[in-house]
Amino acid sequence: MSVVLTPPLPPMEAKSVEEIPTADGWQYEPKWDGFRCLAFRRGKEIYLQSKSGQPLARYFPDIVVALSRLPAKKFVLDGELVIDVGGRFSFDELQLRLHPAASRVQKLAATHPATFIVFDLLESDAGKSLLKVPLHERRMALEKFAAKNLKSAAAIRLSPATTSLAQAKKWFDKAGGNLDGIIAKRLDAVYASGERTAVVKVKNIRTADCVVGGFRYASGSKLIGSLLLGLYDDAGLLHHVGFTSAFKTTEKRALTKRFEALRKPPGFTGNAPGGPSRWSTERSGEWEPVDPKVVVEVTYDHFTGDRFRHGTRIVRWRKDKAPRQCTLDQVAHREGRAIALLG
Repeated sequence: MSVVLTPPLPPMEAKSVEEIPTADGWQYEPKWDGFRCLAFRRGKEIYLQSKSGQPLARYFPDIVVALSRLPAKKFVLDGELVIDVGGRFSFDELQLRLHPAASRVQKLAATHPATFIVFDLLESDAGKSLLKVPLHERRMALEKFAAKNLKSAAAIRLSPATTSLAQAKKWFDKAGGNLDGIIAKRLDAVYASGERTAVVKVKNIRTADCVVGGFRYASGSKLIGSLLLGLYDDAGLLHHVGFTSAFKTTEKRALTKRFEALRKPPGFTGNAPGGPSRWSTERSGEWEPVDPKVVVEVTYDHFTGDRFRHGTRIVRWRKDKAPRQCTLDQVAHREGRAIALLG
């Protein structure tokens, strides 16, 4: 069959569920903490596509080189781009790659090379589309492709997969560091491009007790938009680790009154909030410090780079807990070392 797959190709997506599927007929994989990527090769031409359909090759020249050195001259691979920094995948370092200056990208690539973790083969090295082939056959084809092409390719790795629920649960327990959770795919399903019908994802939601060290007003308002969260280190310094804005509109007036009454510098005595960052959708860099007296329990799905990846959700206010009991050791072990799963 001639080549039929061309970018942009919508990747198969996953529906979020709360529990790992336990019935027969599922394949389980680690959910890696990186950038989704489709890699196309047509002889000397390499094209990297993001989940949203945008080109990525200019930001990952190291992966382009690695793919060009594979024996196979044509293929389409689905996988995840990650960057290992000190034994952990750094999402922060991935974000830095999205830089307009090619010289800066090259320097970053030389300092911290990326890795492409492959979990699906959409077109064989013979130019045959595998989109209509069931997953269990695609996986066998991928493993054969890996055996022929990836043995000496340090930057291109095969993602593990299993049909063992026990193994999937072990991977799930590692979630929170290099892993986002678990992906489960129907073994009998074809590659449903752009759909969420054959794949589910399970994230390991965790909780932490945090100190409110400050707040930000909502844009164009004198009502609270978000609370700034902190955790203490062993030296007694309070470090900013994230924010929560998940409270009802009807609660904002009371929360504003409560925390305005607690305004008192410095708020955070360690790492303090800065201006807008890649971690936040907050537009304003201005924030109000408060006396760190209030403790709140929040849920989070990922802790990396010394802070919560996304905004957190409030579980309850902890009047029963002293602020100094809210320490970084609650989350430090979540930055786990799961790279060993790649063998």
